[in-house]
Amino acid sequence: MNMDLLRLSKFSPDEILAGSFGIEWESLRAKKNGQLSLTPHPAVFGDKLKNPLVTTDFSESQIEIITPPFRTIDEAFDTFSLLSDLVNASIPDDEYLWFQSIPCILPDDKHIPIAQYSKEGADSHEYRLKLAEKYGLKKQMISGVHFNFSFTDDFLRKLNKIYNPDLSFQEFRNEVYLKIARNYLRHCWLIIYLTGCSVSCHKTFTNDCLELMDGEDGYGSYYSTNGPSFRNASCGYKNLKELYPSYESVDGFVSDVSGFIENGDISGARELYTQVRLKPKDPKDLLNSLKNDGIQYIEIRTLDINPFYKCGLVRHDMHFLQLFLIYMMIKSESDYESWQEEAFLNEENTAERAYDDSMRLIKDGQEVTLKQWAGEIINEMHGMCEVLGIGDPATLNLMLKRVSNPELTYGKRFLELVKKNGFIKANTLISKNNKKTSINSLKNINPNKSDELKKYLNLAFVENCCDV
Repeated sequence: MNMDLLRLSKFSPDEILAGSFGIEWESLRAKKNGQLSLTPHPAVFGDKLKNPLVTTDFSESQIEIITPPFRTIDEAFDTFSLLSDLVNASIPDDEYLWFQSIPCILPDDKHIPIAQYSKEGADSHEYRLKLAEKYGLKKQMISGVHFNFSFTDDFLRKLNKIYNPDLSFQEFRNEVYLKIARNYLRHCWLIIYLTGCSVSCHKTFTNDCLELMDGEDGYGSYYSTNGPSFRNASCGYKNLKELYPSYESVDGFVSDVSGFIENGDISGARELYTQVRLKPKDPKDLLNSLKNDGIQYIEIRTLDINPFYKCGLVRHDMHFLQLFLIYMMIKSESDYESWQEEAFLNEENTAERAYDDSMRLIKDGQEVTLKQWAGEIINEMHGMCEVLGIGDPATLNLMLKRVSNPELTYGKRFLELVKKNGFIKANTLISKNNKKTSINSLKNINPNKSDELKKYLNLAFVENCCDV
């Protein structure tokens, strides 16, 4: 499915940029000494199965913040920032949210607390036990950021009439999100480079990650000078074997994933770990819902936690990601057959070696430098934004600067802190400062937002968590 900019330019910027956007953010709770907190999920958040905004991921020590969907990126970001402030201010005084995707100091596996549930959540606990046995407990402690993205149905219906009126709306919507997914998988190495910030790990983490590090901080941790994101590296959270489902059609995707389950490669569809997920109407019956109801939205799973902002995420990165996904919809595709295998190699090579000038990406079977390919992409995005009247050129220029000068990337910036203070101390200082900033943000909240604050206090907490 090809889309030309000329016909798209007839839509207003508001129509193109409107959609449904949500953020899911995981973080460990750490003690002042950088060790994992082993206390239960804070009671202030109530029942983790019933709280729609604050729950746990794999571990009792791993908080997950989930925003509702919003019509704009800014609304989603502002709400997420507020929720993260509330959570950081309400956990115990001697604990901090760990602002890194790679874990803090971990105990032995037997002491890592798996999330506990009431009888109602017995299946969730059993699922986590199986994951722990299969992948190891320490891998489960890797945390990250997920971004949920969709266009408005009204916009897609108009596109449907223009580009392929012979398809039903559901068929056309599937085609749009499948194309975005394919192109995103081909190009997600750029997001890894631009936003990656997991360059170090403590000796208590997994050996396969420690073996990829080329430096030692002198305080029990190791770091890499070569790559920006070991969460996305070969030692990150991956399936035990490479799995490449078809993204040509929903039926093909469902058939392939069903085959993976039948072969015992994965226990269910949610165990397929990819950089992008196709999301259904009914998550409890994922494959059947995809087949019957179509793709409702996509989930981007590439982003590392960013330690340099109090909520672990930066607004202009989210705006760039939105533009990037629009570009993925528009960008034409090659017919190179082994594109998924190639994309997977590019993903891991970028995560592990993007700062190595000798590293080469593979584009349709041909070697290319990261700077060359990244420059082409961002320059094409500049052209798209100019024609469609969307985006801020300053955001794209900032990304170009990160491409031309790796020292400006989050990974390189954090690496300098690790070299200076050591991994654990550097991130503990950041985490303490981010908690202090969140508390001050709540004290200084705009009075015009007091109703919004009360709304989320009531939704996320069983009691008033902080004096605001």
